[in-house]
Amino acid sequence: MGYDLVIFDNDGVLVDSEPLANSILAGYLTELGHPTSYEESLRDYMGAAVHRVHDLVGERTGQALPGDFDTTLHARTFAAFERELKPVPGVQDVLTALVETGTAYCLASSGSHERIRVGHRAAGLDEWFEEEWIFSSEDVGQGKPAPDLFLHAADQMGVAPARCVVLEDSPLGVQAALAAGMDVYGYTAMVPAELLPRASGYFGDMNQLAALLGLEGGYSGGFDH
Repeated sequence: MGYDLVIFDNDGVLVDSEPLANSILAGYLTELGHPTSYEESLRDYMGAAVHRVHDLVGERTGQALPGDFDTTLHARTFAAFERELKPVPGVQDVLTALVETGTAYCLASSGSHERIRVGHRAAGLDEWFEEEWIFSSEDVGQGKPAPDLFLHAADQMGVAPARCVVLEDSPLGVQAALAAGMDVYGYTAMVPAELLPRASGYFGDMNQLAALLGLEGGYSGGFDH
């Protein structure tokens, strides 16, 4: 079916940031005395806002992370983004198809607005997203897996949840989209489909998206880029 709004997750779907970010997070937690492997970081924190790191470490150890944890983590992550971050292969073709068919799109990310913009500049995606098309967990009370962020994005874009589709690569993101009453397609480049249950469909390569999104039929309304 065609949709009135396509909502992109950011990390792992638009920018290939998950390997960088989770390597840095795992290393920093280990450095602070909370041994964490890269695989454990992906399992526990992929798709989540940074407050989840504080919550899980507190629950598991009874200890609080340092007061400057977020600042240090962001500084290390942003520096890596500026050196190495790339767009997800093929995503610019998807964005081009959305523009050419007049299909509205936006992004809804657990990351901060600053993180999103730093990543987009580094990956060359900043020209594709107007400021009013970018939504962060900073904008709502609860991040994923709560539905608040996706519902906020749909409301701000003026589209009913049932007419939205979310593109997600994390279990927390898929849960949030389903809770929002939206269709969701699971991107399986890093996370297998069995860990993204109940998605409306799956794709392992961006070139599979046009058919899933119903972009072949020409102009479908929406916003100009």
